[in-house]
Amino acid sequence: MPLPSLYNSQGRGILQRTWFRAQPRTKTIRTVIIKASADVQKEDIVIVGAGIAGLATAVSLHRLGIGSVVLEQAESLRTGGTSLTLFKNGWRVLDSIGVADSLRSQFLEIEGMTVNLEDGRELRSFRFKDEDQTQEVRAVERRILLEMLANELPPETVRFSSKLANINSSENGETLLKLTDGTRLLAKIVIGCDGIRSTIAKWMGFSEPKYVGHCAFRGLGFYPDGQPFAAKINYIYGRGLRAGYVPVSPTKVYWFICYNSPSPGPKITDTVLLRKQAKELVNNWPEELIRLIDLSPDETISKTPLVDRWLWPGLSPPASAGKVVLVGDAWHPMTPNLGQGACCALEDSVILTRKLADAIKSGPASVEGAIKAYGEERWPRVFPLTIRPNLVGALLQWDNQLVCSVRNNIVIPKLVRLGPVLEHTNFECEPLKA
Repeated sequence: MPLPSLYNSQGRGILQRTWFRAQPRTKTIRTVIIKASADVQKEDIVIVGAGIAGLATAVSLHRLGIGSVVLEQAESLRTGGTSLTLFKNGWRVLDSIGVADSLRSQFLEIEGMTVNLEDGRELRSFRFKDEDQTQEVRAVERRILLEMLANELPPETVRFSSKLANINSSENGETLLKLTDGTRLLAKIVIGCDGIRSTIAKWMGFSEPKYVGHCAFRGLGFYPDGQPFAAKINYIYGRGLRAGYVPVSPTKVYWFICYNSPSPGPKITDTVLLRKQAKELVNNWPEELIRLIDLSPDETISKTPLVDRWLWPGLSPPASAGKVVLVGDAWHPMTPNLGQGACCALEDSVILTRKLADAIKSGPASVEGAIKAYGEERWPRVFPLTIRPNLVGALLQWDNQLVCSVRNNIVIPKLVRLGPVLEHTNFECEPLKA
C-alpha cells in the first residue's frame, strides 16, 4: 500500500508547519518566505537528476509505495557514455529493487582479471571466485541500465527539460526550486542526484571536485559477428599511461586509456580527433587495443578529466541540510579506479529510501532525523572510497622509471592480493518490500 502523501489532492499541506521547522545548522543558508500562489507546484519528494543515482532512488522509493518527481535538465535520458563495472555490492542493490536479473541476461559475468605490460608481458592473473565465491562482476552499458530503471517508474515521474536555476530554503522548512523555464516547485524533501557539478551540493557549501592530474579516453568496441575475448578484465600498464578493456556482451567490449596531463585541457567533441588522439597514445601497444578503438562507433568515444572530492571529517559539510540531501556523485565524486562510483550511488539510494520510508511511517517529525541518520551511516563507508581510488590511480599513473620498476616487479606480482583489495565490495542489502 502507498504510504500517506504529505499533501492533499489539492496540493495544500495536510501536516502542521512545525513538522518542517529547521534544526540548528552550522552553515547559514538563506531562507525565503513563500506565499501561497497558484504558480507554485507542491511536491512531496523531488529528485534532481535522472542519472543512475536519481533513477535508482526513485525506483527504490516506488518499490516501497512512495512517489517522487525526478527533474532532468536534458530533453531525454542522458544515455551517452559507454559502460560501468558493477561489483557484487552494486548487484545486491539491483537485486533488492528487482532489476538485476533482467540486466544479468544481457551482460557477461567477468571471471577474473589479467595485468600486462605494454610489451605484452603478463604480470599477474586473478580469478574472482578464487578470492571470493560471492563476488559478481559485470560491465553494464550505461544506456541500458538507465532505460531499465526509468521503465520501472510510473509515467510522468521523470520531467525532462527541467533544469534547476536556483534553490532556496523557506521559513517553514520546505524547499523552493526554481527552474530555468520559470517553473517553481515547493518540495517537502529534495534529493540531489545531479552529479559531480551538483548545483545542490554547491548550495550546501561543498567545494568543486578537484582534478586529479589525469584524463581518460573511453569507448565501446562493436563486433557484429561476435567479440573474440575471454570474460576477463585486461589491464595494460605503461609509464604515466595505462589502458584496459573488458567484454560487456557477446558483441561489445569496453575500453579505456588513462594518461597524465597537467591540466584537463579543452573540451573536445570532434570524435575523429578523439579517436586519433587515443590511438596516438598507445600506438605501439597491443594490436587488439588499437583495433578496439577503430571498431568503436563515434558516439561512444569520449575524453573526460578525472576528478574527486574527499569528505574531510569536521571540514566538509554533512550530506544533508534540513530536508535536502545528496546521493551519489553529487555528494562523493570519486575516480573510477576501484569501479565504485555507480556501486556507491546504488548503495546510497537504497539506504536513504529505507530510512525515509521508516520515518514517514513513524510520522513526519522523524523525516529530518532519518535524513541526517543516512548521512551519518554512509559517511564512514564513502569517505575511504573517495580516497582509495585516488591513491590507486596515483600508483598506477607514476611515470618515474624506478617506481614503475618496483610496481611491475614487486608490488603487482608478489604483494597484491585481490581479496583485501575488493573487501569494500561487501555490502548486505535485503529486498525492498512495501
